[in-house]
Amino acid sequence: MRISVSAGYWSSGPPPGAQELFEAADRAGIDQIWTAEAYGSDAWTPLAWWGSRTTRIKLGTAVSQLSARPPVTLAMTAMTMDHLTQGRVLLGIGTSNPQVVEGWYGQPYQLPLPPDHGGTGLGKPLRSILHPYRTEIPIYLGAEGPKNVALAAEIADGWNVIFFSPAMNDFYAGALAEGFARPGARHTAQTFDVVGGPMAIIEDDDLERAADQVRPTLALYIGGMGARGVNFHHEVFVRMGYEAEAKKIQDLYLAGDKKSAIAAVPIKLVEDVALIGSWAKITDEIQRWKQTVLTTFSVHCDPRELPRIADLIRG
Repeated sequence: MRISVSAGYWSSGPPPGAQELFEAADRAGIDQIWTAEAYGSDAWTPLAWWGSRTTRIKLGTAVSQLSARPPVTLAMTAMTMDHLTQGRVLLGIGTSNPQVVEGWYGQPYQLPLPPDHGGTGLGKPLRSILHPYRTEIPIYLGAEGPKNVALAAEIADGWNVIFFSPAMNDFYAGALAEGFARPGARHTAQTFDVVGGPMAIIEDDDLERAADQVRPTLALYIGGMGARGVNFHHEVFVRMGYEAEAKKIQDLYLAGDKKSAIAAVPIKLVEDVALIGSWAKITDEIQRWKQTVLTTFSVHCDPRELPRIADLIRG
């Protein structure tokens, strides 16, 4: 199984230790590293800046938001980076949500765009003057719902998973199988890359203390990352069986009571999407994760723990 790590997107500034993470992952033989963007830092600049000190690891965006760039700009960026890295780019794309698409980028949330956007009529088809480094750059789709997961299996080379649980493996396996079965699908389960894993790996004998490190992020995504009724992350946990809990978290978060929303995240939910506890517990539970549709195991941990966790995954 391949292994990946993520530098994520920034909050108020660059995340501490990101450069060290890139270098440690490269030294440890990790296969992929991914950056992200929301409505602050972009995905490509950190990937180029920190990735310039690596030599072998694949460099990916999870995800480069489609509304942020015209398709040709995204293609130019990916082709340019692919040359500079000698074929190490993984192009992860996704749509984000209406609040970001319309509120940050000022773009209509509709794909494809309607044809009545006007123009001078002077446009002409152009072919890039840059010769691509590779004939194809692998494209990964960030998807959460079953329709988009199936779409990823049909048209892309991989799927980036943000919140995965082994308990949902059969659900996702079915969605992927639907995409692979469509006419013109480019891959089979044997050649398609599914990148995902626990949202955190935290060794701590105190389960509640470990869970507290994860709860704020879960509360943000379940409760506040999207409007009520159009929060795709929220729906992931509803499908996971936490409808009542997710509603409570969302109600509290949208009411401005973030502290109570965080406290409302049950430890069972944390354990569904993260590996927390003693090393023996983590060692035992990780085996279940390895027996899923995941083909690249995404690791979120202290960079100093990367070699030990990589050995555990590969063992």
